[in-house]
Amino acid sequence: MALDAEAAAAALSSFLRDFPAPLGPAEPLPWSAAGSGALSKAEVPGALAERARGLLGGRGVSPLLAASLIHAAVDEVLQTDLTEFKQQSVETEGEGDEERFTLLDGELLQRCFFNKLRDICLEWQKQLPPLRPLKRFLLVSIHAIRNTRRKMEDRHVLLPEFNQLFGLSDDVDRAYFAVFDGHGGVDAANYSATHLHVNVGLHEEIVKNPAEALKCSFQKTDEMFLFKAKREKLRSGTTGVSALIVGNDLHIAWLGDSQVMLVQQGKAVTLMEPHKPEREDERARIETLGGCVTYMDCWRVNGTLAVSRAIGDICQKPYVSGDADGDSFELTGSEDYLLLACDGFFDAVKPYEVVDLVLDHLMQSEGVGLHAAERLVAAAKENGSSDNITVLVVFLRDPQDILADCLRDPKGLGAGDDARSSPFNFLSCEAAATQ
Repeated sequence: MALDAEAAAAALSSFLRDFPAPLGPAEPLPWSAAGSGALSKAEVPGALAERARGLLGGRGVSPLLAASLIHAAVDEVLQTDLTEFKQQSVETEGEGDEERFTLLDGELLQRCFFNKLRDICLEWQKQLPPLRPLKRFLLVSIHAIRNTRRKMEDRHVLLPEFNQLFGLSDDVDRAYFAVFDGHGGVDAANYSATHLHVNVGLHEEIVKNPAEALKCSFQKTDEMFLFKAKREKLRSGTTGVSALIVGNDLHIAWLGDSQVMLVQQGKAVTLMEPHKPEREDERARIETLGGCVTYMDCWRVNGTLAVSRAIGDICQKPYVSGDADGDSFELTGSEDYLLLACDGFFDAVKPYEVVDLVLDHLMQSEGVGLHAAERLVAAAKENGSSDNITVLVVFLRDPQDILADCLRDPKGLGAGDDARSSPFNFLSCEAAATQ
């Protein structure tokens, strides 16, 4: 998908009309002051990028242009001498890491960043540089609800413009998607949604070994959040699942019971096993460390958490591990869509049911997949889920083609081995085929 030069020029002009001069030291930041406190060096790129994404997205700037602007501005900040923003050094036990343990003044950094962003807008307004387009368009359907819970603690990230955000200029398309399900507060989920993809994009192995970059970035994000949690007395945690599409390869990584599944030629494909305390290997790991797994309405680590791996949960480390699992798969072109969701969905809807629900939605909408996630969330709620529910569907084929294949061969498409227990398999396709 190419960038519309006329639309880009209009967006840049609008931005500069609203911000005709650099921000002075006493002027308010153009975004919420919440979260403008101290930052570790490792947190700088993620925190700045997140602020800019919110600002530019709220102004209707195209994601492609926004990602390119953010990369240019963040890169300029990172090339400056950050010691001028040094606020304090944090004393830690053992040998420290300057990147994590030196704190910088977040408000001063954000002001500097905004002014650099404005300077780049001014420069690009005069001469828009050639910006790399997206080679592959992926339709994404996302829906998230608080449901009956008091707070919404889920977060999600969709980043088809991964290359543009991190300045990757090779000939390989990349796209990143993630769902985070927080517990004990939303801090860990917010933090992961801000920093995990940045850690992936800046990882030294992102080009040569993206699977390793994705998996290792979970642990780095966990370490970064634990440092923040310790200094700010935060107790929350979050499960997380992420998918990184690199050319024709799919890389996934996860902690806890948020899950990702694939539907291929109308069949549900299991890609992973969630981290739950009752898993034999997880129980053994926890007990070897001196913890315990007990049953209290469900299996729990030390009688508290119902997941055995997560980012955060400082009071339950090391029993609740931040070491992610991962896997990689080759995409052949026969895959229909990828689905990422939290346990509020998967506890109520089985993988084989997903296939039928999506096909039913496509028939109802005449092949329009944009609101497929809403249908799935509604099904989870109808099946009794009271938890926060987030569902993210990434169509790897045109939904019109998926529907057409179903109508051509309604009995040839199923939900894989799980189809045996489905009470309504193929019903919608057969009904449509006979109309």
